[in-house]
Amino acid sequence: MESQTTVDPAEVAKFEAMAAEWWDPNGKFKPLHMLNPCRLDYITSQIAAEFDRDLTKPLPFKGLRLLDIGCGGGLLAEPMARLGADVVGADAAARNIPVAQVHAAQSGLTIDYRHTTAEAMAAAGEQFDVVLNMEVVEHVSDPLAYLTACQHLLVPGGLMICSTLNRNTKSFLMAIIGAEHVMRWLPKGTHDWKKFITPDELCDLIRKAGLDPVDRKGMVFNPVTWSWSLSSRDLSVNYVTSSLKR
Repeated sequence: MESQTTVDPAEVAKFEAMAAEWWDPNGKFKPLHMLNPCRLDYITSQIAAEFDRDLTKPLPFKGLRLLDIGCGGGLLAEPMARLGADVVGADAAARNIPVAQVHAAQSGLTIDYRHTTAEAMAAAGEQFDVVLNMEVVEHVSDPLAYLTACQHLLVPGGLMICSTLNRNTKSFLMAIIGAEHVMRWLPKGTHDWKKFITPDELCDLIRKAGLDPVDRKGMVFNPVTWSWSLSSRDLSVNYVTSSLKR
């Protein structure tokens, strides 16, 4: 399989500029730090259900090889390593990798961080039980080609968890106007609303990439409690999906 890249250089440059702030809970990645417990709740429950793992036991994900694509500073890779998974973290933004490596070393964790792409790893024949594909698909130039590369990275029976942002008026108001202009949680221009993907569009792309969608949930922000929660009904802004490689 030839390696072609769906990486958008302009998108990578935006995240490179923010790399040093990954682990500052009040910095530019504050929204991700706030969202992370909700994401982890979904990810751990889906992996446990699919691979019949008991989350109350030590190292429940031992023996599973997991790829966190678009790993950034390691906000998801580190908890996965703590749960026992053999973790590879990959990012197209070179400056994210040393940040992630230093933090993992400080935390006493062994994580294989690489400056590479999904396409390059698929071309090299890498295979994983789980691919975490969180808030990446809205930043690539060709979502179908990118998701197809993710499918190639999975073993038969493997699980992909993919989250992104819905495309509608509410998501424009909350993710663009609210997060970037009013709250100033993110630098202006972090997201391109035209690249947001509806849940039906994403499921269609996932099927075309050769995977079977099996679950989807919304991740909903409550401005009163200032926290995120999972919802079976409200997929209007942030949402997450699970799909399997049969």
